[in-house]
Amino acid sequence: MTSLAKLRQKLLTDPEVRAEYDRLGPIFAVIGEMIDARLAAGLTQADIAARMGTSQSVVARLERARHMPTFDMVARYAAAIGRRIDIHLVPAGSRHEALALA
Repeated sequence: MTSLAKLRQKLLTDPEVRAEYDRLGPIFAVIGEMIDARLAAGLTQADIAARMGTSQSVVARLERARHMPTFDMVARYAAAIGRRIDIHLVPAGSRHEALALA
């Protein structure tokens, strides 16, 4: 196990850290899907920004996932790469991704 994985495992034993990690997990999953889709489409942040009618810095902030993106912003991003949003509700405690972009 890598030192980062060990640190993560240790930190997640704290109930407060675990709760925040679980809360943020879907956000990071959505952002990861967005970035993967952009890269698969061969587009840059600037390309996405132009298609969304915004600036590259807005797209960069969105991809950093420091804040919960609005549904509208995710929908605009998806449309800019020729995708649509597909949301799935799964049972609590499930290991499946709660949100996914298709």
